[in-house]
Amino acid sequence: MFQPQYTPSSRPLYLALAVSVLIHALVLLIQLQKPEGDSRAQPRMEARLAPRPVKPPTKIATAPPTPPVKAKPVKAQKAEPKPRILTARKSNAPAVRTAEPTPKWSVAQKEEMDSFLNELATEAKSKPKPDLAERSMAMARDIARERPREGGSRHRNDPDDLIERIPNSPPVDPFSLEFYMDSLVKKLNRSASFVKNDPRARGMHNAAIQVRLNPDGSLKSFVVVRAGDQQEEIAFVKSVVERAIPFSAFPPDILKSASSLALMICIQPSIGGGGGFGFTRRPEGSGC
Repeated sequence: MFQPQYTPSSRPLYLALAVSVLIHALVLLIQLQKPEGDSRAQPRMEARLAPRPVKPPTKIATAPPTPPVKAKPVKAQKAEPKPRILTARKSNAPAVRTAEPTPKWSVAQKEEMDSFLNELATEAKSKPKPDLAERSMAMARDIARERPREGGSRHRNDPDDLIERIPNSPPVDPFSLEFYMDSLVKKLNRSASFVKNDPRARGMHNAAIQVRLNPDGSLKSFVVVRAGDQQEEIAFVKSVVERAIPFSAFPPDILKSASSLALMICIQPSIGGGGGFGFTRRPEGSGC
């Protein structure tokens, strides 16, 4: 057999082919041997796009309507300037009076005035002053003139005269009498609210009624002292008294001194068309 003859130029080619085959074999071995961790199935990863955020609608500010432009009034033609009149403002303060000049007296007028004053002084000195007896007589005359005009009203309105005293009894306590009188007036006013009365029927003259009570508060007498033209008012007072009876009995300190007690009821005309309603106490000593 014939042996092939190798030329020196073909040896590097075979060497390169051998190296290339070796490298490819190693690559194939590496790909065939997979690691155990890679044998497991890897989880699937999914990704989604997030929705776009919805923006709230923006409020569009509406501009207020522009007011219509008023047409400028046409200026009237300037009138001719009038002449100005200067006036002074009147003040509200009262006008100050100028002081009157002092009158000038003549010498004769001064002498006449001096003589007149001297005469008055001499008359006052010459007239003697009244003594005590004369002044007492003058006061007595004044009292005598006043009594007929009062018509005995002061005597009738005196509390001591309205109380019928028990003989040899102590005087009535004034404070107890005042309280008892106030209670009588209050009860009369309460009874008057239930009795009809026409103020227009009141007359024009004064009238007086005396109501006398027994110690137990019952009515002893109803006497018209002075009627005048107050018939309607007298009937009204009588109805009120009959409704108020019986009154409270006398307190013990009045009971041991008085056998009866009188009330003097005065009826007076209304002043100016008005007038009060009810009963009130009059000040002591005032006429009826």
